[in-house]
Amino acid sequence: MGGARDRSDASLKRIGLLGGSFNPAHRGHRAISLHALRALELDEIWWMVSPGNPLKEAKGMAPFAARMASARAMAKHAPIRPTAVEQRLKTRYTVDTLSKLPLLYPKHQFIWLMGADNLAQFDQWKGWRRIAQKVAIAVIARPGYDRDAHASPAMGWLRRFVRPAGQAKNWTKWSLPALVLLRFRPDPTSATRLRAADPAWHRRYAPSPHHRTRVPGRQE
Repeated sequence: MGGARDRSDASLKRIGLLGGSFNPAHRGHRAISLHALRALELDEIWWMVSPGNPLKEAKGMAPFAARMASARAMAKHAPIRPTAVEQRLKTRYTVDTLSKLPLLYPKHQFIWLMGADNLAQFDQWKGWRRIAQKVAIAVIARPGYDRDAHASPAMGWLRRFVRPAGQAKNWTKWSLPALVLLRFRPDPTSATRLRAADPAWHRRYAPSPHHRTRVPGRQE
């Protein structure tokens, strides 16, 4: 997080990062984002739509443009910003993205948001310990994954760094690594079930023949 920079500087924007395929984005993404926004007193949440998740098969993955469009539609009227920043930075791994983001946005403070399903396999992520040393992590409970998450190899290492949920708003003052477990009323919506119900969902977001593709800019 920028070395000697004061992490508790009140002038810096507090940003929650939720990475994922968003294949498609759904109300579960929105619900956990809004809960995290309040619990962590964030200014904004960025949905970092992945160009390609190294841990997920390419089969069944909708085009990036459709996934980004679904994220924008789901994020409407909320302090949630879908972004193509990983595509712009040409990064596929979270650890690489988190190395570059503070250089691109020096006036922001970042906290990584993940569901318990991601914590369960966090040890498979490239440089996962380095991720925990770069940003605080907020883990959001998901139905059916809590047991696996708490028994995971990553949690075995991270357990000593868990902070009380009641102190979640103070995350900018924590020394790293730091992990907080947030629990909300779960939303059972699943992208897997949505795709099973409508395998061609992405066609709803296909650009029209007259649509001009906008080059992603810094404002994303």
